[in-house]
Amino acid sequence: MLRNRRVAAADLKTLLLGGLRVVDVWVVVLGAVLSYFVRHETFNIPDLYIIAIIGAVLLAVNYLQIARVYVFDELPRLAVQIGRLSMAWTAVMASLIALAYFTQTSVAFSRAFAIGWFALTLAGFILTRLMTLALIDRWRQQGKLALNVAIVGAGDSGQHLIRQIEQTARHQYHIVGVFDDEWERLPASIVGHKVHGSVDDLVRYVRSYPVDEVLVAVPWRSTSYLQDLVKKLKVLPNDVKLCPEYVGATLPVRGITPVAGVPLLSVLERPLSGWSLVLKNLEDRLLSLSLMVVVLPVIGLIAAAIKLDSPGPVFFRQRRYGFNNNAIVVWKFRTMHHRPDDETIVPQATRNDPRVTRVGRFLRRTSLDELPQIFNVMTGEMSLVGPRPHAVAHNEQYAKIIDDYLSRHRVKPGITGWAQVNGLRGETDTPEKMRLRVQHDLFYIDNWSFWFDLKILALTPFAAINRNAY
Repeated sequence: MLRNRRVAAADLKTLLLGGLRVVDVWVVVLGAVLSYFVRHETFNIPDLYIIAIIGAVLLAVNYLQIARVYVFDELPRLAVQIGRLSMAWTAVMASLIALAYFTQTSVAFSRAFAIGWFALTLAGFILTRLMTLALIDRWRQQGKLALNVAIVGAGDSGQHLIRQIEQTARHQYHIVGVFDDEWERLPASIVGHKVHGSVDDLVRYVRSYPVDEVLVAVPWRSTSYLQDLVKKLKVLPNDVKLCPEYVGATLPVRGITPVAGVPLLSVLERPLSGWSLVLKNLEDRLLSLSLMVVVLPVIGLIAAAIKLDSPGPVFFRQRRYGFNNNAIVVWKFRTMHHRPDDETIVPQATRNDPRVTRVGRFLRRTSLDELPQIFNVMTGEMSLVGPRPHAVAHNEQYAKIIDDYLSRHRVKPGITGWAQVNGLRGETDTPEKMRLRVQHDLFYIDNWSFWFDLKILALTPFAAINRNAY
């Protein structure tokens, strides 16, 4: 028997990520020291510079965490890592520059030092990721990162679980064997994996062989059997996970949550909660206030152009659905000739639509008609980034023919969004066009991050001019 137990794969991943955090701190410090030496040819660093370095370390620890650069499964995605590291380190330097400006100490720092510090540290981050990738690749070839799992249950649930692991997570999990109390009636192997014996045999097996997790996949119909099984497995110093009996590909599995001591299966989760929700709200309020200062003159010029072009109000207000399918009033610049509203019939604008004014055609093509929605963001009804709000009539129409259409409203609607920067705006004359837009909206909701929002905002000016917007 193999008596010498290796380090568990989960522990190895934790050690790697912890070591990477420590190395990143030293990269920030060494980048500053080397930059100062290159500029001043001495290691005698002034106190003010030392304070800046300490501040950079504290900021970097938090910004890199927010940027999700310490998620193990994300480490092999080098391009994504470099992008997130670049944005996080840029945010650190921008914060330091802002602090130096407000404390009136910016003149005390050398510009050459700051530029060198930025470049050397970023290069150090990238170098450490390349070295980390090489180490991960080596460990994977040696099988050190695959979790050794034992499967309890040779029935339909156990076989389904084994097939899922083999098909989708072969490199993450190594099945050491199958255990079942009815093992004497079973063949020697199940789905290509050896049947080692009963649950009692598993307890003895774990004492001699390295097992990281025990995955229990047995029917839930016998409560007493499950209780006895869990009682036996309590002696193991391993993670034990219970596979729900009827979970297949049709249910999204988010985790197990105890409610009043009862473990319940989570199939849906609130997209934004906790600190993510706080960060999203701060992003909307602070960025919208900053943008307001920039766009106010533009809003004034557009308002004058609308008044000179055609009679009627400057702004157009329309009831649309917002967060949690609650109605909100959305602000836009008026782009059509003024006429009474009828929310029950809202025909989409088409090419050469006679209702659109001359100024309105320009505003629609450049997306400038959406600018007044910054007022909706400031009042908390909308976000800068999110699924675009549709007219009430369109919402009711598409909700009947597109699955998960109303799931778009699990977050606040936005002025711009992932669908829009991918060219999915303007006329949706077929259900397929709207279905594709909804797919992009749901992808955004499921994958939200602060950096994803910044990416969309950065791409928005390039996607603003759209030939499909009439």
